[in-house]
Amino acid sequence: MTLKIFSHHISWVYLLLFVTELLIFFSSMFFADRIRFMFSPNWYTQEYRLFTSMFFAVMLSCAAFGLGLYRRSLSWSERGLLTRVVISFVAALGLVSFFLLLIPNFTISKGVLAIALSSAFLGMICTRFLFYKLTKHNIFIKNILVIGGGKAAQKIIDSNAGYIHRGFQVLGCIVFPGEQVIIKPSLIMDNSKSILELITQYRIDEIVITIDDRRGILPIKDLLDCKMVGVTISDLRSFYEREKALIYLENLIPSWFVFSEGFANGGTLVVLKRFFDLLASLILLLITWPVMLLTILAIALESGFDAPVFYRQTRVGENDKYFDVIKFRSMRVDAEKNGAQWAEEADDRITRVGRFIRKYRIDELPQILNVLKGEMSFVGPRPERPEFVKQFNQSIPFYNERHRVKPGITGWAQLCYPYGSNEYDALQKLQYDLYYIKNISIFLDLTIIIHTVEIILWGKGSR
Repeated sequence: MTLKIFSHHISWVYLLLFVTELLIFFSSMFFADRIRFMFSPNWYTQEYRLFTSMFFAVMLSCAAFGLGLYRRSLSWSERGLLTRVVISFVAALGLVSFFLLLIPNFTISKGVLAIALSSAFLGMICTRFLFYKLTKHNIFIKNILVIGGGKAAQKIIDSNAGYIHRGFQVLGCIVFPGEQVIIKPSLIMDNSKSILELITQYRIDEIVITIDDRRGILPIKDLLDCKMVGVTISDLRSFYEREKALIYLENLIPSWFVFSEGFANGGTLVVLKRFFDLLASLILLLITWPVMLLTILAIALESGFDAPVFYRQTRVGENDKYFDVIKFRSMRVDAEKNGAQWAEEADDRITRVGRFIRKYRIDELPQILNVLKGEMSFVGPRPERPEFVKQFNQSIPFYNERHRVKPGITGWAQLCYPYGSNEYDALQKLQYDLYYIKNISIFLDLTIIIHTVEIILWGKGSR
C-alpha cells in the first residue's frame, strides 16, 4: 500500500519504518548525555539536547535513506543488508563530524556521541529484525484479484517476487472464454461465483483489470457492486504507476496522456527547479572539487599530458535541442573511430582510470557545468545521443516525450533500472522517465539525489 506525497507514491510500510527509526535515533541522542554524565556535571541544556538529538536523527536517517534502506524495491538478494546499515552509520558519523567542524560553538561530547551511535545501531538492528520477520508473513499486504489471465496478469504476479516487503499478493485471476491463459491453473478463480462472493471469501482489497479489449467482456455490474462495498478497482497503468513507479507502455494510446493527471512542467515549478539545480550543483562542486582534481591528474598520468582530459559529446536536450555534454574522458582517444556504439560489459576501449571513474560516476561530475549553463538539470532523464534518439523515435512509442524536460545528471530511471545497452533496455527505462515527467516535483528530485548515494557506493548501473 502506498501514500501519495507531492504526486510521488511512497510505501506507507517503509514510511512507518522510517518514522520509527527516526524516533529511535532521536531518543538515542536525547538520553545519551544523561548516561554519559550520570556521575559528573551535565552541561547539556534541554534546548541543546533537543537540537543535537534532532540533528543526529536527521543525519542518520538521511544516510540510511541514501543507502537504500527505505527503498520499497529492496530485495532479499540485495547484497549486504548489514553492510548497508554499517556504511550508513559510518556516513552519518562523517556528516556529523563535518558539521561539527563547520559550525562554530557546536559540539557533541565524544562519549555522548559514542553512546548515541551504539544505542541507535542496536535499536535499528532490533527494529530491522522485527520488520524483516514480519515481512516473511503476509502482514500489511494487500490481497489482489486480477481480471484476466494472460501475459499482463502473469507480469503482475511476478513483479514483486523477492522483495523484502511485498506490497501485494495476487490471490487469483478471473479468466474469460477465448482468452489466452498463461497463469498457473491453481490461480484461476471459480467462475460459478460472482466477483462479490469471491472478494468476500478471499478478503480481496483491490481488483486490477489487465485485459485491453473490455467491450462486452467486463462484468460491469459485478465490479460496480465491489466498488460500492469499498474495494479499489484499478486499471493496469494506475496499478503500475502506484506500485512500481513507472508508466506501463504496452498498448498505451495518446489519449491517456491527454486525460491523465500530472505532466505539469511549468509556472512556479520551473523557477523552483532552476534554483534547486543551481544550489545542488554549487554544493556538489564545493564537495567534489578535490576528487575532480585527482581525476584530472590520474587521466593525464595514464594517457599522457598531451591527451584530452575532458570529453565532449553531442546529446539531445529539452525540446530536441542539441548540446555538448562534458565528461571526464574514460575511453581511449580513438574509441569511436568506427562510429557511435554502446559501451559493453567488458569494453576494451575503457581505460583503467576510466573503469574506476565510470563505476563510481566520477566521469559525470563535469556535467555540473552543463547544469550551471542551463543545458541540463540536476535531475531528469539521461541525455541520449542523436544517433540513438533517431533510432528509438522510430521503434519505441512516445520515446520523444522524454525530451519535454531538461535531461539530468541523475534520474529516476538510473535508480530503478540497470545500465541499458539495447532497444529493450531503452524501452524499460522510458517507463521510469515518463513516471518522473508525469510526477515531477522538488520532493521527487530530492528523493532521487539522496538515493543516488546508493548508486555511487554500489557502482550500480555503470559500464
